[in-house]
Amino acid sequence: MSDRTNVKVVLKTRPEGMVKEENFDVVSEPAGQPGDNQMLVKTLWLSLDPYMRGRMSDRASYAKPLQIGEVMTGGIVGEVVESNCADYPEGTIVSAMHGWQSYAVAGPEDYRLFKVDPTLAPISTAVGTTGMPGQTAYFGLLKLGKPQPGETVVVSAASGAVGSVVGQIAKIKGCRAVGVAGGAEKCRYVVEELGFDACVDYKAADFAEQLKKVCPDGVDVYFENVGGDVLDAVAPLLNKGARVPVCGFISAYNTTNMADVKTPEMVLSALPYPPESRFFIVTEWIEEFESSSKQLGDWIKEGKLKYRETIVEGLENAPNAFKMLFTGENFGKLMIKVA
Repeated sequence: MSDRTNVKVVLKTRPEGMVKEENFDVVSEPAGQPGDNQMLVKTLWLSLDPYMRGRMSDRASYAKPLQIGEVMTGGIVGEVVESNCADYPEGTIVSAMHGWQSYAVAGPEDYRLFKVDPTLAPISTAVGTTGMPGQTAYFGLLKLGKPQPGETVVVSAASGAVGSVVGQIAKIKGCRAVGVAGGAEKCRYVVEELGFDACVDYKAADFAEQLKKVCPDGVDVYFENVGGDVLDAVAPLLNKGARVPVCGFISAYNTTNMADVKTPEMVLSALPYPPESRFFIVTEWIEEFESSSKQLGDWIKEGKLKYRETIVEGLENAPNAFKMLFTGENFGKLMIKVA
């Protein structure tokens, strides 16, 4: 028997409005034992992402909701510490969807379990720039946005884990990148460190006018992360033939009445020339995950792709840290250093 203890964060109650710490419970139990062709994975890094808020509610969505008492869903980077798998010896680094817990028994055929190449980039990026957020940017922009050299690409939440990568890939592809972020510090980071051509503060009283000024030729691609007032400002600037990949609209995630929310589809379909647009999830291109991770890692090595991480230590602090995604306190990719 192992003397390892598995600390888990589970859903205690469904949130109403803004998520609260009391919606979670932290419990401990002995870590599981790997059986035949299984391994025990110790979590090193846990990703915190906006989509998790949707899983806490019981309304219909693209994925089934979490049940009360269930471990919070989430991507992790972990180390194999016990193994009965020849292809995954002890010490192997993996990424997987093991959720908010310190240990998990896994098998080589588990959904979204991949080996992580530590020489590609720091392993924390496997839940960030070379992992799901980076791949969301990569596939959403390139497969649906289809940016062409010289076009204007606008991305909301531009200093975040997804938006920051979208704008930098747009620059790599020869486009003009315009970001939308909250506050002067984040806007400076987007332009001065990430290399965007411009960034507009959505908190400014004249936000819509500023956005129009920095997009004199209109908008060809809008990567949607936020919705709400940002979408209302971008929509009139969309050129005929524009493309809008819809990753999410975080402004509505904590609403108590979805009937009051204008979805991106509602806003965009009302335009004189509705853009090519649809909601997507990154797993549509799961067969290309390994090749996309390598490309993203290569861009990091070449200095073409930069990132920032907000790190909170301790799994027990994940519930409080999670709220940062909705208050804008995090800068870049938000993650928990578990071990």
